[in-house]
Amino acid sequence: MKNIEILEKTNEYIVCIKPAGVLSEDTSGGMPSLLSDGDKKPLVVHRLDREVSGVMVFANDNKTAGKLSKEIADKSFNKEYLAVVEGDIGKGSSLEDLLFYDKTKNKTYVVNKERKGVKKASLEFIKLASGETENGTVSLVKIKLHTGRTHQIRVQFASRKHPILGDRKYGSSVKCQAALFSHKISFNLNGENHEFKALPENIYPWSLFDKALLMI
Repeated sequence: MKNIEILEKTNEYIVCIKPAGVLSEDTSGGMPSLLSDGDKKPLVVHRLDREVSGVMVFANDNKTAGKLSKEIADKSFNKEYLAVVEGDIGKGSSLEDLLFYDKTKNKTYVVNKERKGVKKASLEFIKLASGETENGTVSLVKIKLHTGRTHQIRVQFASRKHPILGDRKYGSSVKCQAALFSHKISFNLNGENHEFKALPENIYPWSLFDKALLMI
């Protein structure tokens, strides 16, 4: 599996940790290639941005891919993230926006009106802790996605002047790996609930916070 951390592998799916800097898609050097067993590649059912690391599931056959895709479409597939954002963000809230993804720029924007290509986006978050760094105050947050738009978390926080630490594309001036991690996924397959959790590497800025906070 080419040094990819595997959380669980069955005949139906593979749950693993996608490293930052690797594409989720089936492309040269992408996750399906890295997870391939000979000529057989697992199938992509959801995505993480190249800059983002964390828990993902891949299907091993078309039937399982269809079932997982239906879970996602029905909003039964749950995703939770951990992030470190710039500034003191307050206790927590729900964020709702209209987002437009510009394919030519590979960037998403918050817009004011619905039009072609604009999609509603929503999430909720709670602040787990805050801390002080040489770059100022930062907040550790846990995020639950209600929609899965391109770059959604990154742009929703950045538009409120709380960019993900290290996310240079969306306004962070800090030079570190983007502090956004897919912490937990859960889904139902064949009548059974499956839940998988993982923690980010103990590197900056995650190392600023007690590991017990990350496990909440």
